[in-house]
Amino acid sequence: MPLDPALLDILACPEDKGPLLYFADEGFLYNPRLRRRYEITDDIPIMLIDEASDVDDAEHQRLVAKADRDGIRPTFEAAGDEPAPPGSDAR
Repeated sequence: MPLDPALLDILACPEDKGPLLYFADEGFLYNPRLRRRYEITDDIPIMLIDEASDVDDAEHQRLVAKADRDGIRPTFEAAGDEPAPPGSDAR
């Protein structure tokens, strides 16, 4: 069963507080900045730093490519990543 979209909107990495990528078909959330994976067990994300697993370079590349290919978006937009409002001079 996929995670509730309302939960995904607020889930963040417990270490760097940034957004995560949700790989529903593989059952985990991934932080590409720290290269850390958080497993989902019985539909519950295990968001404990000590329970997370680090991924190697090859797995990181696979996950980033899959996210790009499958349109997997971050759980939320990090501050500073938000698009500028229409009509603003922000570039």
